Amino acid sequence: MGKIAFLFAGQGAQYSGMGKSLYENSAAAKQLYDTAEAIRPNTMQQSFSGTDKELKRTENTQPCLYLVDLAAARALEEAGVHADAAAGFSLGEIAALAFAGVYSDADGFRIVTERGRLMQEASDAADTAMCAVVKLDAETVANAAAEFEQLYAVNFNCPGQTVVSGLKSSMPDFTAKIKTLGGRCIPLAVSAAFHSPFMNDAAAKFGTALADYSFAAPQIPAYANLTALPYEADAAKIRETLQQQMCNPVRWQTTVENMIAAGFDTFIEVGAGKTLSGLVEKISADVKIYNVDSAETLEETVKAVQG
Repeated sequence: MGKIAFLFAGQGAQYSGMGKSLYENSAAAKQLYDTAEAIRPNTMQQSFSGTDKELKRTENTQPCLYLVDLAAARALEEAGVHADAAAGFSLGEIAALAFAGVYSDADGFRIVTERGRLMQEASDAADTAMCAVVKLDAETVANAAAEFEQLYAVNFNCPGQTVVSGLKSSMPDFTAKIKTLGGRCIPLAVSAAFHSPFMNDAAAKFGTALADYSFAAPQIPAYANLTALPYEADAAKIRETLQQQMCNPVRWQTTVENMIAAGFDTFIEVGAGKTLSGLVEKISADVKIYNVDSAETLEETVKAVQG
């Protein structure tokens, strides 16, 4: 086996009950959740038994997903499976940086809670939406989005899948346009136009908030959505990259391709769902892919990786 990378899941894959079995079966996961609950009471209730509506609100989604992402990674470590690098999709990047030792798990939780709050504010300020466009190349989708008012291609996920973000009122005509081009739009379970100019004000406020935290050099390579390359060791550049990530596209396909070129051949998605696993599968048929979001999938993945 070559090198192992942990991939930290992003928003849209949340579900009620996520993280519960990890909390009940992993001491490392339990400690993480208990620490977070003291910082933000009711987070466990939202994660383990919250309604779909409750979990779709960005101010709730982000802290809850951060915990299940990081709990899965810590449980893997506890079981003897270690990562040589980390990457996270959108909010997953906050958990990836905590895992890489850039800040403590508790500070990461505080950071993601503030990020979720600011992005919720931006969501409430405009009627926006996101959709995944499939069956078309990224350039075609980006050009089509540019024809409509305040629509932007924001997540370049894998061959044949690009996410568009922007004004909700522009989506119906855009969806019709995509259909004429031979593509299809799939609405996403998120509440705002992430990674677009709609997040500019939130990103600026987030940058100010990040000044209150200390940042260390990553202990393992941690790949950035903004650049598709590992974060640098400089604390100021880490802050700037995290700030800019909120209002700029996620270069996921390029990130995974760069990791494969660097010798990574085993990817373990940590956190809710299997969205990233599916994207990696479409990017390369030559790598191994696993996912961990529960005690059951943890056991399966540990057995598979350790042989």
